[in-house]
Amino acid sequence: MDEADLLAGALGRQTKTTLQQTKATVIDVTDTGRVNLQVLGTLVPEVRCSDAYRNRTAGDAVMVQLGARPIVLYRLGDDPADTDAATIRELAEDAAQDLVAISAYTWGTGGPPGSGWQQVSTLWTKKDGAGKGVLYAQLASASDTSPDAPATRAPKAVTVTPNDSGAWRSGKPLDGSDPSQGDWTGRGNRRGGWFYGTKIASACSGKTVARMTVKFTRKRGSGRNAKVPMHLYLHNFTSAPSGQLTLGSGPEELLRLSVGAKGTATLPASWRSALASGSARGLAIYDTGSSDYAAFTGGTITITFSAS
Repeated sequence: MDEADLLAGALGRQTKTTLQQTKATVIDVTDTGRVNLQVLGTLVPEVRCSDAYRNRTAGDAVMVQLGARPIVLYRLGDDPADTDAATIRELAEDAAQDLVAISAYTWGTGGPPGSGWQQVSTLWTKKDGAGKGVLYAQLASASDTSPDAPATRAPKAVTVTPNDSGAWRSGKPLDGSDPSQGDWTGRGNRRGGWFYGTKIASACSGKTVARMTVKFTRKRGSGRNAKVPMHLYLHNFTSAPSGQLTLGSGPEELLRLSVGAKGTATLPASWRSALASGSARGLAIYDTGSSDYAAFTGGTITITFSAS
């Protein structure tokens, strides 16, 4: 009996007046854009959503059209306009980092027309912390005060994807396996890893790291459907080892995902320092037994920086 059968049974016990719509809670958002839903006491994975339900997030209270295959109609709660405005502003500020604001750029064989011009005796240039060009004009004499220098900008965020990933059991790599943790079959506990070469440390070289986040997706068909925690560790391998995947610092339970769900975890400050310096090279998972058995894909790390 699958989740749809359980839900159909629950519906059959309801009165006609309660069959049409009901409130439910989003457990997770999946990589397909559907949601895992807690409705009438049952966890139902991969529930379809109407186009009216946007910016889907775990924990949302939603209204659901019931049936053997339910559909989420819309989110309940406050108007998300304020959140949308903040997101748009953040995107605009990020895009503006690629622009250099000069109101006019003209030339000719004689001096410039009009008043207020100052002649440059020496021109200086360098790169700022974001790698953008900066100009400084040295004047023989100044007839007007200099405009304020703009605030130092932080370097743009960098996204680092794994070069490889895999799973290990009893000290040996498993062919073609996504990273997994625990033991579902009784044949031995698994550990998994994501490998980035030296890309993380290279991306952080000469910069001040403010934050590192990592995205994962819970693989379907791995363990129970309910949320399980990822038992995350660091490791010090630039590529997948032929023998045991030795674990570093951990475990940290930064993320809990139900089947098919995607999520983003923020790495602890000590972990981002280790990855930025190269004293750690990648991420791993490991657990014992079947209760938290699961496999995961993804592993894309986003690194944000602060101004030096």
